[in-house]
Amino acid sequence: MSKEQKAKTQILAVSTDSPEDSRKLGEMLRKRFDGEFDFPLLQDKDHKVIDRYGIFNPDGRGWPHPATYVIDPKGIVRWKFVEVDYVKRAANEQIRRELAKIK
Repeated sequence: MSKEQKAKTQILAVSTDSPEDSRKLGEMLRKRFDGEFDFPLLQDKDHKVIDRYGIFNPDGRGWPHPATYVIDPKGIVRWKFVEVDYVKRAANEQIRRELAKIK
């Protein structure tokens, strides 16, 4: 993303991981992506956010289904990608395309 796009976008990750596990994951991703991984990993150990978005995975040992949401500045979900297969994720190009639609 360009600096202008980053200024208009907030990326957050939510998981049930402990703060220590999230820290380790963040470090690994920053190394893998040469420092480009620069958004917070938020803990949702009680599933409040996960349940609200309906992505709790009862078969996933507490892990949610993989999901990506594009939410506009008014808090309206404009696009979502939810998958039960943990290997399948939204493509970066899909996400960029949906972000570009928000003015």
